[in-house]
Amino acid sequence: MAVEFLGIDHIYLSVSDFSRSEEFYDHALRALGFHRGDSPIGGAPHRHYYCRHFQLSIRPARRELVHDPYAPGVHHVCMRVSDRAAVDAAAEALKAAGIDIDGPKPWPEYAPDYYALFFSDPDGIRLEIVNYFERRGMLHARWHELEVFENPLDRLLAKKS
Repeated sequence: MAVEFLGIDHIYLSVSDFSRSEEFYDHALRALGFHRGDSPIGGAPHRHYYCRHFQLSIRPARRELVHDPYAPGVHHVCMRVSDRAAVDAAAEALKAAGIDIDGPKPWPEYAPDYYALFFSDPDGIRLEIVNYFERRGMLHARWHELEVFENPLDRLLAKKS
């Protein structure tokens, strides 16, 4: 029996300058409708930003390094919304909060109906907001029909042809 995962519960990001990052995330995530909780862990400050479905937390980094998205570790964090209108609404909210964004626009190199925006935190960690695109919706809707580990949706769709 396979374990049914419901989503990502929380993501922790280590930041180089906690105060600077706290200010950024307070502005950006408040504009997007998140709430904030403060709870030190092990004597270190932590800020927990949460929406209905998951939590994004920041904590002080233990050593000074410049973030490199192509080194081992986090490349980017992508948050999914229901549709293009929600991506557009997020863009307006971020712009109103003074956050620089790339997009929103189509990114056909990812999927024909992939519509997203990107923005970066003070350490250069990229954040993304994407619409609920068709292929992801198909995976969700037809999950119990998937039979193989590798490229299961492609195989399922080929079988139906």
